[in-house]
Parts: sequence; C-alpha cells; structure tokens
Amino acid sequence: RAAKRRMGSGKTQARKNLLQLKKPKDVGGMDGTSAAAEQPSPQKGGKRRRPEEGASRHPPLGCSDSRSLSLTPAKRSQPAGDNEERLKSSESEGDGDVDAWESMEDDGSNEEMMDDYGASSSEEEELLPIEQAARKQKSGREGLSEDDSEEEEERVSSQSKGQEEEEDTDLQLNMEIDEQFVLPSGEEIERETAEPPDLHLVHQRIKDNVEVLQDFRVKREAGRARQEYLALLRQDLAAYYSYSDFLLKKLMELFPLSELVNFLESNEVPRPMTLRTNTLKTRRRDLAQALINRGVNLDPLGKWSKTGLVVYDSSVPIGATPEYLAGHYMLQGASSLLPVMALAPQENERILDMCCAPGGKTSYIAQLMKNTGVILANDSSAERLRSVVGNLHRLGVTNAVLSHCDGRQFPKVLGGFDRVLLDAPCSGTGVISKDPAVKTNK
Repeated sequence: RAAKRRMGSGKTQARKNLLQLKKPKDVGGMDGTSAAAEQPSPQKGGKRRRPEEGASRHPPLGCSDSRSLSLTPAKRSQPAGDNEERLKSSESEGDGDVDAWESMEDDGSNEEMMDDYGASSSEEEELLPIEQAARKQKSGREGLSEDDSEEEEERVSSQSKGQEEEEDTDLQLNMEIDEQFVLPSGEEIERETAEPPDLHLVHQRIKDNVEVLQDFRVKREAGRARQEYLALLRQDLAAYYSYSDFLLKKLMELFPLSELVNFLESNEVPRPMTLRTNTLKTRRRDLAQALINRGVNLDPLGKWSKTGLVVYDSSVPIGATPEYLAGHYMLQGASSLLPVMALAPQENERILDMCCAPGGKTSYIAQLMKNTGVILANDSSAERLRSVVGNLHRLGVTNAVLSHCDGRQFPKVLGGFDRVLLDAPCSGTGVISKDPAVKTNK
C-alpha cells in the first residue's frame, strides 16, 4: 500500500508538471532545458548527477523550478539531448506523457522507484508481512510454466469436486437422520432438567413431536406408546412457553394438537388496544380526529363495528386524555363488544346485566338504547361495583340502576325483563397476552 501511495503521488506531480508546461517559461529555462536537468536534486544516500548525463529514461516533465523534486527512476540515464525532445513532445501530446508513468507499473521492470523523500519504494521492510507473503506467492506463480499451471488448476478443481461430493453425502446423511424423530432417553431428560433448557432444541423437538403425533402410525418409533410422546410434548410446551403443568394439561384436553400450538403462539403476541366510542356524547369520526391531533395512531376497528377504534401507538397515555376523562370513549376489548351486539337491546326495554362489572357492556347497552328504558346493573362483588359507578357517571349513562345481589336470586328480587345478559366470571385464560401471570397462577 505504501508503494502504491508513492506511485500515486508521482502521478500527481507529473500532472502538475504538465500544467506548468502550458504556462510561459520562466527565466531559469531560457536555454530550452529545464532547471531540473541543470540542477539535479540530490537523492538520499546517493550521488549528484552531472549535467552531461542528461535526463533519465523518464525525465521530469517541464520542471521550471529548482525546488521541484525528481520523479524519475534513480538509475538508468539517457543523453542530455533527449530531454529537449521529450519536452517538445510533451507540449504537443499533452496528458499523453502521464501514461508513461502508468505504463511503468506494467512493464515488468525491476527498477527501484524513488519517492519524494529519496527512499526506495520497493524496500521489503516497508511492506506489511501479509503483503510480503503475497508478493512471494505471486512471484512463485509467475515462475511456473504453462504445463505446471495447468496441472495446478486440475489439482485444485479435483479437490473442489471432492469437497462438494463429501458435502452432498453429509447433507444426505443428515436428511436421512432427521426423517425419524427419536424420543430422548430417561438419562437425557434428567440431564436437561438439571440444566437451563436449550430453547432452540426444545422448539425443534416440539415441531418434530407434533409431526409424529399427527401421523402416528407411520412416523412413530417402534415400541413407543402415544402417551410417551404426549408426556414429552407437554413437558416441552411447559418449558418453552412457561405454563404450569396443570393449565397446559387442561389446554391439551381442550384443543387439537395443531390448534394448541397456534393458541399458545397467539398468546405470546400482544393484542392491539381497542376503544369504543361513546355515541351518547360524540361521534366516532370526531373522536378519531381529536385523538389523531393528540398524536394517536388509530384506525376503525372493522366493518362489523360502527363504534370501535384500534390504537396502534400513541404519544400520550390513552387512558388519561381529556376525551377519556370527558367520557367520549371507553377502553374495551373488541371481543367484549360481541355479547352486546348479540343481545341487540331495543329502546324502552327492561334489560338485566347480571354480572355488570366493570361496566363496559352496561354502558354499551345504554348507548344502544339511547338512555331510554331501564337497565338493572347487578354484580355479586361490592368492591367491583365501585368501578361501575365511576364509569357510568363518566360516560353519562342515566337509565341504569345498580344492585348488589346473587344472580341466582333473580327473578325473586326483580323480574319482568325483556332481555338478560349474563357474562359470567371465567378462568381468565383468554387474557394471557395482557396478563402473563395467568400462565402459572391457575
């Protein structure tokens, strides 16, 4: 690299010299010869050249200043008369003489180039070790004859073909090995339980195990029962997705194998935040525009809902905006809109919401009824009824009456309802994506 930099500096100096040729000659060059020819610059550790020795094979082009550095090779010389002819030809050919410097790289000459400071550009000690090794290898290749080079190419090609054949055989062997899934032995399972699980290995084993169970007769291992595969699958799923053994056993009884893995995977993906527009106070279009102005990125929930909005991201806390505090919307899951839509309450009806907390469905019923009729909002938990009171006040619901009773006491407490909504308390396994603690606290 150092040699190339010095060669590049030589080319730059040659171009500068050509530009100086096109300018009027100074006083020092009135006899037709360059100052560099009359006053050769001393080289480091070398001798001064006599004027009668003339310019070398590649003389300095148009040097008119004694301070100009010689860019010529240090050794071979030519008669002095050749310098004048070189100057004349350089004036007529222009940039063509610069190619002489470039041709020196390819002419194969072993002349030592001198840089601006008089040091040789081919000194081995200035090259990096890797450059020296590359130069020796290149010189060795140049010394080979054509027959030797052909033999070398044939040897290299035969080696590459042999390597490719070995890789193909290894690939075929791997494919044959991976075709059949083998259950790990008891010692391997004990060793894995004693160490932190290798999730990549466990995930691959889950996939292979499910494939065997889906086509058990063909792909099973001889002498192995289906319960052994199911026990290993349950253990791997519990380790990979961090479920309790009890909950995972219940889920395996609930879902087929293909749906089970999809269900567990979907619980790892966070659900988008959704909200329901309170049409008692605003329209969805106006609410969406107000939230967009506050830096909320949202879209309509879908064609099936006229009030839902899905929120992708927000620069403000979506549960503390002025619109939320004013009761223009309710944070509510998209799935909780469906029971009220199935109930289809009509205006001026008597509706019983038997388990109403925290009030999302109750307020949606009041919204569809346009605050007409009567809604009896009941819940057996007095603690949860407090959140219902706050939400109904904030959303502007005026046709609801709250009660704290056991749902099994109806209609003894009160009867004569047109419709009843019972959204009974459940296990809560559908909210794992929002609350991962459900995986282990059941």
